Formats: sequence, C-alpha cells, structure tokens
Amino acid sequence: MRLRVLTPSFGRYSSEPSALAVELGVELEYQTDGHPKAAADVVAAIGDAPAVLVGLDEVSAEVFAACPQLRVVAKHGVGTDNIDLAAAAAAGVVVVNTPGANADAVADLTLGLMLAGSRRIVEAERSLRAGNWDVFLGAQLGGKRLGVLGFGRIGRAVAHRAVAFGMRVSAYDPYVPASVLEEAGVEAGSLDEIVASSDILTLHLPGDSGPLLTRERILRMPHGAGLVNAARGGLVDESALAEALESGRLGFAALDALEHEPPRADDPLLVAPNLLLTPHIGAFTDAANTAMGTMAVAEVARVLGGGEPRFRVGG
Repeated sequence: MRLRVLTPSFGRYSSEPSALAVELGVELEYQTDGHPKAAADVVAAIGDAPAVLVGLDEVSAEVFAACPQLRVVAKHGVGTDNIDLAAAAAAGVVVVNTPGANADAVADLTLGLMLAGSRRIVEAERSLRAGNWDVFLGAQLGGKRLGVLGFGRIGRAVAHRAVAFGMRVSAYDPYVPASVLEEAGVEAGSLDEIVASSDILTLHLPGDSGPLLTRERILRMPHGAGLVNAARGGLVDESALAEALESGRLGFAALDALEHEPPRADDPLLVAPNLLLTPHIGAFTDAANTAMGTMAVAEVARVLGGGEPRFRVGG
C-alpha cells in the first residue's frame, strides 16, 4: 500500500503517523516542497501511486483524469474545498478527511486572536520594545456578544471557550439544528442578524461558502467591532476589510487565513492598522498534527485494504 505525501506538515511534529504507517503496511513516499501544489504539479507528484495525502494542494478534475490508478485522496485536515468532490466521485476515487483532529487547536488560536485584538497585546508589546511605557486601553471579553459563523466542530469548540469567558454567543449555521445550538448555550440567528449585532465575529465555514463577508456586510458590522477569520481567506472581501480598518470603522481584525497565501508584497492588508496576521497556523499544534496524521494513515489503509472508510467525504 503506497501513499504519496504532498503536505509538508504530515508527521512534522510527531513520529506517531509514520510509525502507524509502518504498523499498517503503508509505504510513505514523500513529494513535498513546502508549498501547496497546483493541479499539474499534483499530477506529477502522484505519479502511479494509488493514494495521496494532501493539504491545500489543488486536486481538480484534471488530476483525476490524469491519474486513473488513484483510489483514495486523504485530506490532512478537514476542509475539502481544494478537492473536486464531484470529479472524485465520477472517477470512483474515495475522498477522506480527519474531522475533529484540529478543532481544539483552531479554537485555541481563535480565542488567542480575540484576546490579542481586544487587549491590543501585540501593539503594546511592540511599543514597550521601542522604549515606551504607554497605556493601551482595550476591551474585555466578558459580556461582549460573539457571533460564530459556522457551528461545526471548530465553531462549537470556540463557543464553549467563549461561554467560559462570560461572552454572550450567537451562531449561524444553516446545516445545524437549533437544538444543537440551544444545548451549547448559544442563540441561533440569521447571517445578517449576527453580522449586525456582534461585538466580535468569528468565521468557521468552508471556503466553498464563497465571499460571505462582502463589503456590504462589513459595513453593517457595529462600529468598533472585531473580526477573526481562522477558516479560509476567500470568505472575506479583504480590500473592504482593509478600508474598514483604515477608517476606524472596525476596532480590530485577526486573520489566520488569507485569499493569497503568502500575501503579495503590495497587499493592502500588510499595512492596515489594528490587524493581526498569522500564516495559517490554526492546525499547527503537537496534538492536532499527531491526530491528523494518524487518522489519515488509518483511513488510507482501510480503503486500500478493501475496507470502508470512517470519514468519507462526498459520495
């Protein structure tokens, strides 16, 4: 059982995924260069392997057409917006992911970004290093309204943490029953209601949701509100966000996901005020890296061994 590994984060911080591969008889073949691959490069990297493990690499219809021997695509993570699921189903290729493996990691980062933005931690630290001893007035989370867009595993983990901070949490997710939100102590609301009423808005939706925070919706956010995006960059109109920060319309924003990764040198976000940027590190913890790697290897072994996967995505 051969598995081509395209994502450089596989087993990078833990030996458990590669050890499990040996135990299950999965031969790991690395094709990594540190960057997500375009479709043509994915085809070349897969070669004649029956299985591939991807991160943000583009697995389009072109890939499935050019790799007829491919039997399984495993996502080292959760979101599969970079994989053409319809083309995979048409080609008879099984797509699997690792749900829940990075939920706590992303939720922790989200709360960290909320705290850093609300309390101006980075700004204060840089000021002190510059030789100043200034006071930076911030906002505490307790009592604030948090709007969670997307109430899957990550959104629920964020809400759980936010409730413990004393925040009032509301959520929007058209695929989650109201009873699930109620059980979590969260109010249900429409997308526009939550955008217009939240002191802080946090995004936890797949990238195929499209540009959710359009210019019009950003302008509907309360004056001085904060925004955290640890999901996908395409969810936010980034030029409108930069303008809202420049004008002081928004109090802060924190982005772990960008439309262009890495950002271009002339990206207006790089000079926008009150903005924290991190290089898509949400899933990069020791525990999450171990869980994603071991779950992916186990799924590949099941499929190549003729079994039924636990975490099939799509048809």
